[in-house]
Amino acid sequence: MREISANTITEAVARLCVEANTHLGEDALSKLESARERETSPLGQQVLGQLLENARLAREESMPLCQDCGTVVVFLELGQDAHVVGGNLRAAIEEGVRRGYRQGYFRGSIVRQPFTARQNTGDNTPPVIHTEIVPGDKLRIVLLPKGGGGENMSRLAMLTPAQGRQRIIETVVKAVEDAGGNPCPPTIVGVGIGGTADKAMLLAKVALLRPVGSPSGDPETAELEAELLERINRLGIGPLGFGGITTALAVHVETYPCHIAALPVAVNLQCHSARVAEAVV
Repeated sequence: MREISANTITEAVARLCVEANTHLGEDALSKLESARERETSPLGQQVLGQLLENARLAREESMPLCQDCGTVVVFLELGQDAHVVGGNLRAAIEEGVRRGYRQGYFRGSIVRQPFTARQNTGDNTPPVIHTEIVPGDKLRIVLLPKGGGGENMSRLAMLTPAQGRQRIIETVVKAVEDAGGNPCPPTIVGVGIGGTADKAMLLAKVALLRPVGSPSGDPETAELEAELLERINRLGIGPLGFGGITTALAVHVETYPCHIAALPVAVNLQCHSARVAEAVV
């Protein structure tokens, strides 16, 4: 049994909060650069250039990529042969978020009571944590700051199996069309298909953790991703909603087996500021 200190986890989470909010990954940067080269709209090209410049300044000046520093969503893969010592796992993660957001001077966006007083917690806690037990003795932490503009455009459709692939495409494209410029396109479109309603929604968010533009390992799913991306970029919404052929940088689809009478389809949109950071302790 390998012991992992709660303080080590706190330090890792604090570091990831700063990294994710100030450093846009090379995968996203590469997609933005390629999109600028292909974009046919002069205004769209200009916007994409500004997004790239924003990312450069954020990295060089250690400033947030976006004023909305998001809800911190944490995905944990905890090895079954690992044991957290010196504190509670959830408390260690919360303290890491608290330290990271204070260290980076990032905006706190979390309110404690969601439907009455809505008083800001002041330190962007608590995070949303998803934990999976896996083989091994390590702890993998993947941190996703999720902005409100994209998250508010989430959609869930409980389709019937008879509606099939074509209705899945229509559902996803309609979700992006309805979202318009609200999620700050070009977006990464996360799609979850299968499982139950809650599983599909989680799959759609997990899909956003993949390197931007990396196709599914399943050929059938990869084909669906490519068709969805082509259809979405024909909508003409364009960068930040100003028009153009770059409404999405990528579509990532994750699937899971489901009931014979069910076909859940979930959509979760990530803005162009695809903030993801991870560490293994």
